[in-house]
Amino acid sequence: MLQFHDGQLPFRTGRLDLGDGYDLYFEESGTADGPAVLYLHGGPGGGLEASIRRFHDPAHYRLVMFDQRGAGASAPSGDVRCNTTQLLVGDIEQLRETLGIDRWIVSGGSWGSTLALAYAQSFPERCTALVLRGVFLGTRDEMYWVNEGMRRLFPLEWQRCVAGMSEAEQDHLHSTVRALVFGADRARAVDAATALARFEWMCAEVNPDPAAIDAELTPEFCLSYSRLVCHYVMNDFFLAPDQLVRNIARIQHIPGFIVQGSFDWVCPPCSAVRLHQAWPGSRLTLVKGAGHASSEPGIALELLRTMEALKDPARAPA
Repeated sequence: MLQFHDGQLPFRTGRLDLGDGYDLYFEESGTADGPAVLYLHGGPGGGLEASIRRFHDPAHYRLVMFDQRGAGASAPSGDVRCNTTQLLVGDIEQLRETLGIDRWIVSGGSWGSTLALAYAQSFPERCTALVLRGVFLGTRDEMYWVNEGMRRLFPLEWQRCVAGMSEAEQDHLHSTVRALVFGADRARAVDAATALARFEWMCAEVNPDPAAIDAELTPEFCLSYSRLVCHYVMNDFFLAPDQLVRNIARIQHIPGFIVQGSFDWVCPPCSAVRLHQAWPGSRLTLVKGAGHASSEPGIALELLRTMEALKDPARAPA
């Protein structure tokens, strides 16, 4: 019977100087001699998730997680001066070299799946497998869904998010919020940042806990998170149109495992299906009745099952 690997703590934490006034916080858990796994958090700006450790057997894996530029404990918080997808890919490679890792499994959820694909397509020789949850391909169609589709599925949550905005401001939500979160009025910035983050969090689970979400969304976190999200959205995630699908041939040989909730309304299943169909040999698991978050029971179980299977690559499911 599968058992989650709860109760883990890092065996190492550190910081990496990236230049340009940035430094990166990272941590390692599990066993220092095991096969390396890199987990990339969502957002952009979400910060590393300690709960991800429970999917990785600490007696087998060396799990590496870090806070991307401007996120979590990396500094400076919420900074976008030198913050692009290409720079994040470079940060990953610098971290790999610093840690003396030759190759690793690269895993990520939501925006982390986007970044995992971008990294793998830049450095395919460094990736032994990809494990992707809640696939997001960084396209304008997907962002159109966030602004137009999610508001229809979650009308009350949407109304709370856009309270006080004109229709024109609502139609350009991330542009509106960007102006506020980078503005001089801190109170308005925090209110706008919190409203945007709460809307996304409420949509990410089939049965969200509003009180738990409100406790998690501190002003400091929301301001940093929303600054980074809006920065990336307004720059098309620093990706060329449909880049990650057009460049899929670069990773055709890498085993891919896609875990997707059928009730994922943040990153709808169509993107995961599209990626799977463009990537022969990848495995898509569509978890019935599950939402977006890694905490969804069906998603969590499938991520655990995948990482357990990858402990023996010869027996990993096709």
